[in-house]
Amino acid sequence: MRRIAVIGGSAPVPLSGSAQGKSETPSTPYGDPSAPIHCFRSGAMDVLSLSRHGPGHRYTPHQINYRANVWALRELGAEGVIATFTVGGISAALTPGTLVLPDQVIDYTWGRAHTFDLPGERHVEFSDPFDEGLRRWLAAGAGHSGLEVVLGGTYGATQGPRLETAAEIDRLDGEGCSVVGMTAMPEAALARELDLPYVALCLVVNPAAGRGAIDREDWAQVGERGMRQVAALIERCLELGPGG
Repeated sequence: MRRIAVIGGSAPVPLSGSAQGKSETPSTPYGDPSAPIHCFRSGAMDVLSLSRHGPGHRYTPHQINYRANVWALRELGAEGVIATFTVGGISAALTPGTLVLPDQVIDYTWGRAHTFDLPGERHVEFSDPFDEGLRRWLAAGAGHSGLEVVLGGTYGATQGPRLETAAEIDRLDGEGCSVVGMTAMPEAALARELDLPYVALCLVVNPAAGRGAIDREDWAQVGERGMRQVAALIERCLELGPGG
Protein backbone atom coordinates (compact mmCIF):
# COMPACT_ATOMS: atom_id res chain seq x y z
CA MET A 1 0.00 0.00 0.00
CA ARG A 2 1.51 3.30 -1.10
CA ARG A 3 -1.46 5.66 -1.34
CA ILE A 4 -3.76 6.20 1.65
CA ALA A 5 -6.88 8.35 1.98
CA VAL A 6 -7.60 10.32 5.15
CA ILE A 7 -11.20 11.44 5.64
CA GLY A 8 -11.64 14.23 8.18
CA GLY A 9 -14.83 14.89 10.11
CA SER A 10 -16.22 17.70 12.24
CA ALA A 11 -12.76 18.50 13.57
CA PRO A 12 -10.18 18.78 10.77
CA VAL A 13 -7.02 16.67 10.87
CA PRO A 14 -4.07 19.11 10.71
CA LEU A 15 -1.67 16.99 8.66
CA SER A 16 1.54 18.95 8.16
CA GLY A 17 1.89 18.23 4.44
CA SER A 18 -1.67 19.07 3.48
CA ALA A 19 -0.78 22.59 2.27
CA GLN A 20 1.51 21.06 -0.35
CA GLY A 21 0.69 19.11 -3.47
CA LYS A 22 -2.45 19.75 -5.49
CA SER A 23 -6.22 19.47 -5.21
CA GLU A 24 -8.48 17.43 -7.46
CA THR A 25 -12.25 17.08 -7.70
CA PRO A 26 -12.90 14.02 -9.85
CA SER A 27 -16.35 13.58 -11.33
CA THR A 28 -18.22 10.46 -10.25
CA PRO A 29 -21.41 8.69 -11.37
CA TYR A 30 -22.91 9.85 -8.06
CA GLY A 31 -22.16 13.57 -8.24
CA ASP A 32 -19.37 15.63 -6.74
CA PRO A 33 -17.46 14.78 -3.55
CA SER A 34 -17.96 16.98 -0.50
CA ALA A 35 -14.80 18.99 -1.19
CA PRO A 36 -11.68 19.05 -3.35
CA ILE A 37 -9.32 16.22 -2.45
CA HIS A 38 -5.82 17.34 -1.47
CA CYS A 39 -3.06 15.10 -2.81
CA PHE A 40 0.41 15.30 -1.23
CA ARG A 41 3.37 13.27 -0.08
CA SER A 42 3.99 12.53 3.59
CA GLY A 43 6.66 10.21 4.90
CA ALA A 44 6.77 7.08 2.78
CA MET A 45 3.30 7.46 1.31
CA ASP A 46 1.02 9.50 -0.91
CA VAL A 47 -1.97 10.96 0.93
CA LEU A 48 -5.44 11.88 -0.32
CA SER A 49 -7.13 14.16 2.20
CA LEU A 50 -10.88 14.82 2.07
CA SER A 51 -13.17 16.83 4.34
CA ARG A 52 -16.31 14.73 4.78
CA HIS A 53 -18.53 17.69 5.68
CA GLY A 54 -17.16 20.01 2.98
CA PRO A 55 -15.92 23.59 3.29
CA GLY A 56 -17.28 25.37 6.35
CA HIS A 57 -19.02 22.17 7.51
CA ARG A 58 -21.49 22.61 4.64
CA TYR A 59 -23.07 19.16 4.86
CA THR A 60 -24.71 17.67 7.93
CA PRO A 61 -24.36 13.89 8.39
CA HIS A 62 -27.49 12.91 6.46
CA GLN A 63 -26.65 15.31 3.59
CA ILE A 64 -23.14 13.99 2.87
CA ASN A 65 -22.69 12.37 -0.54
CA TYR A 66 -20.90 9.33 0.84
CA ARG A 67 -20.99 7.51 -2.48
CA ALA A 68 -19.28 10.34 -4.38
CA ASN A 69 -16.65 10.70 -1.64
CA VAL A 70 -15.65 7.04 -1.54
CA TRP A 71 -15.82 6.64 -5.33
CA ALA A 72 -13.64 9.72 -5.89
CA LEU A 73 -10.99 8.46 -3.49
CA ARG A 74 -10.88 5.12 -5.27
CA GLU A 75 -10.64 6.90 -8.65
CA LEU A 76 -7.59 8.81 -7.39
CA GLY A 77 -5.88 5.57 -6.48
CA ALA A 78 -6.55 5.19 -2.76
CA GLU A 79 -5.55 1.74 -1.55
CA GLY A 80 -6.99 2.19 1.92
CA VAL A 81 -8.94 4.71 4.02
CA ILE A 82 -8.27 6.13 7.48
CA ALA A 83 -11.59 7.69 8.51
CA THR A 84 -11.47 10.03 11.50
CA PHE A 85 -14.47 10.83 13.68
CA THR A 86 -15.39 12.92 16.69
CA VAL A 87 -17.71 10.85 18.86
CA GLY A 88 -19.55 10.77 22.17
CA GLY A 89 -18.37 8.36 24.83
CA ILE A 90 -20.99 5.89 26.00
CA SER A 91 -18.72 3.67 28.10
CA ALA A 92 -17.69 5.42 31.31
CA ALA A 93 -14.01 4.76 30.64
CA LEU A 94 -14.11 6.62 27.32
CA THR A 95 -13.70 10.16 28.59
CA PRO A 96 -13.14 13.25 26.39
CA GLY A 97 -9.73 13.14 24.71
CA THR A 98 -9.65 9.34 24.43
CA LEU A 99 -8.66 7.81 21.08
CA VAL A 100 -10.52 4.66 20.05
CA LEU A 101 -10.02 2.13 17.25
CA PRO A 102 -13.41 0.35 17.22
CA ASP A 103 -13.75 -3.06 15.64
CA GLN A 104 -17.54 -3.11 15.14
CA VAL A 105 -20.40 -0.84 14.06
CA ILE A 106 -24.18 -0.86 14.44
CA ASP A 107 -26.08 1.16 11.85
CA TYR A 108 -29.05 3.16 13.16
CA THR A 109 -29.19 5.51 10.17
CA TRP A 110 -32.00 5.56 7.63
CA GLY A 111 -32.73 7.02 4.20
CA ARG A 112 -29.09 7.30 3.13
CA ALA A 113 -27.83 5.95 -0.19
CA HIS A 114 -25.99 2.93 1.20
CA THR A 115 -24.91 1.04 -1.93
CA PHE A 116 -23.39 1.87 -5.30
CA ASP A 117 -26.05 -0.24 -7.06
CA LEU A 118 -23.35 -1.88 -9.17
CA PRO A 119 -24.31 -4.67 -11.57
CA GLY A 120 -24.51 -8.18 -10.16
CA GLU A 121 -24.95 -9.35 -6.60
CA ARG A 122 -23.26 -7.09 -4.06
CA HIS A 123 -23.88 -9.00 -0.85
CA VAL A 124 -20.48 -8.00 0.51
CA GLU A 125 -19.03 -9.68 3.58
CA PHE A 126 -19.25 -7.18 6.44
CA SER A 127 -18.85 -9.27 9.60
CA ASP A 128 -15.75 -7.25 10.46
CA PRO A 129 -16.39 -3.74 9.11
CA PHE A 130 -12.99 -2.25 9.91
CA ASP A 131 -9.81 -3.58 8.34
CA GLU A 132 -7.67 -5.42 10.87
CA GLY A 133 -4.41 -4.68 9.07
CA LEU A 134 -5.05 -0.93 9.19
CA ARG A 135 -6.10 -1.17 12.83
CA ARG A 136 -2.80 -2.89 13.70
CA TRP A 137 -0.88 -0.29 11.69
CA LEU A 138 -2.49 2.61 13.57
CA ALA A 139 -2.03 0.82 16.90
CA ALA A 140 1.68 0.42 16.10
CA GLY A 141 1.89 4.10 15.17
CA ALA A 142 0.30 5.02 18.49
CA GLY A 143 2.87 2.93 20.31
CA HIS A 144 5.74 4.62 18.48
CA SER A 145 4.19 8.04 19.23
CA GLY A 146 3.62 7.38 22.92
CA LEU A 147 -0.14 7.78 22.51
CA GLU A 148 -2.73 5.64 24.26
CA VAL A 149 -5.42 4.18 22.03
CA VAL A 150 -8.32 2.00 23.13
CA LEU A 151 -8.43 -1.06 20.90
CA GLY A 152 -11.89 -2.42 20.18
CA GLY A 153 -15.42 -1.30 20.82
CA THR A 154 -18.59 -0.70 18.83
CA TYR A 155 -19.47 2.52 17.02
CA GLY A 156 -23.21 3.28 17.07
CA ALA A 157 -24.02 5.29 13.94
CA THR A 158 -27.10 7.47 14.46
CA GLN A 159 -28.99 9.59 11.95
CA GLY A 160 -28.39 13.10 13.30
CA PRO A 161 -27.99 15.94 12.89
CA ARG A 162 -29.48 16.33 16.38
CA LEU A 163 -27.74 14.68 19.29
CA GLU A 164 -29.36 11.67 20.92
CA THR A 165 -31.69 11.54 23.90
CA ALA A 166 -30.53 9.95 27.14
CA ALA A 167 -32.97 7.08 26.52
CA GLU A 168 -31.53 6.50 23.05
CA ILE A 169 -28.04 6.33 24.51
CA ASP A 170 -29.26 3.83 27.12
CA ARG A 171 -30.59 1.74 24.25
CA LEU A 172 -27.28 1.92 22.38
CA ASP A 173 -25.43 1.00 25.56
CA GLY A 174 -27.69 -1.98 26.08
CA GLU A 175 -27.04 -3.11 22.52
CA GLY A 176 -23.28 -3.01 22.99
CA CYS A 177 -22.22 0.39 21.63
CA SER A 178 -19.29 2.08 23.34
CA VAL A 179 -19.15 5.29 21.25
CA VAL A 180 -21.76 7.18 19.24
CA GLY A 181 -21.36 9.15 16.03
CA MET A 182 -23.25 9.97 12.85
CA THR A 183 -21.02 9.37 9.84
CA ALA A 184 -19.35 5.94 9.87
CA MET A 185 -22.30 4.50 7.95
CA PRO A 186 -22.78 4.06 5.08
CA GLU A 187 -19.19 5.20 4.50
CA ALA A 188 -17.60 2.00 5.83
CA ALA A 189 -19.94 -0.26 3.87
CA LEU A 190 -19.40 1.67 0.64
CA ALA A 191 -15.65 1.28 1.03
CA ARG A 192 -16.16 -2.46 1.45
CA GLU A 193 -18.19 -2.59 -1.79
CA LEU A 194 -15.16 -1.16 -3.62
CA ASP A 195 -12.74 -3.48 -1.79
CA LEU A 196 -11.10 -0.51 -0.08
CA PRO A 197 -9.61 -1.39 3.33
CA TYR A 198 -11.17 1.04 5.80
CA VAL A 199 -10.48 1.85 9.44
CA ALA A 200 -12.23 4.16 11.93
CA LEU A 201 -10.09 6.32 14.22
CA CYS A 202 -12.32 8.00 16.79
CA LEU A 203 -11.70 10.91 19.14
CA VAL A 204 -14.09 11.14 22.09
CA VAL A 205 -15.00 14.82 22.47
CA ASN A 206 -17.92 14.64 24.91
CA PRO A 207 -19.90 12.25 27.10
CA ALA A 208 -22.93 10.82 25.33
CA ALA A 209 -26.35 12.18 26.34
CA GLY A 210 -27.18 11.38 29.95
CA ARG A 211 -23.58 10.41 30.71
CA GLY A 212 -22.34 13.89 31.60
CA ALA A 213 -22.53 17.53 30.60
CA ILE A 214 -22.12 18.36 26.91
CA ASP A 215 -20.49 21.77 26.53
CA ARG A 216 -20.01 23.08 22.98
CA GLU A 217 -16.96 25.13 23.92
CA ASP A 218 -15.28 22.21 25.66
CA TRP A 219 -16.23 20.01 22.72
CA ALA A 220 -14.43 22.32 20.27
CA GLN A 221 -11.33 22.60 22.47
CA VAL A 222 -11.07 18.85 22.98
CA GLY A 223 -11.57 18.35 19.25
CA GLU A 224 -8.82 20.77 18.28
CA ARG A 225 -6.37 19.39 20.82
CA GLY A 226 -7.25 15.76 20.12
CA MET A 227 -6.99 16.10 16.36
CA ARG A 228 -3.42 17.29 16.75
CA GLN A 229 -2.76 13.92 18.39
CA VAL A 230 -4.63 12.15 15.60
CA ALA A 231 -2.49 13.97 13.03
CA ALA A 232 0.68 13.04 14.90
CA LEU A 233 -0.40 9.39 15.01
CA ILE A 234 -1.22 9.28 11.29
CA GLU A 235 2.00 11.07 10.35
CA ARG A 236 4.00 8.57 12.41
CA CYS A 237 2.31 5.75 10.52
CA LEU A 238 3.12 7.45 7.22
CA GLU A 239 6.77 7.67 8.28
CA LEU A 240 6.82 3.99 9.21
CA GLY A 241 5.13 3.00 5.96
CA PRO A 242 2.51 0.28 5.57
CA GLY A 243 4.82 -2.40 6.90
CA GLY A 244 5.52 -0.46 10.12
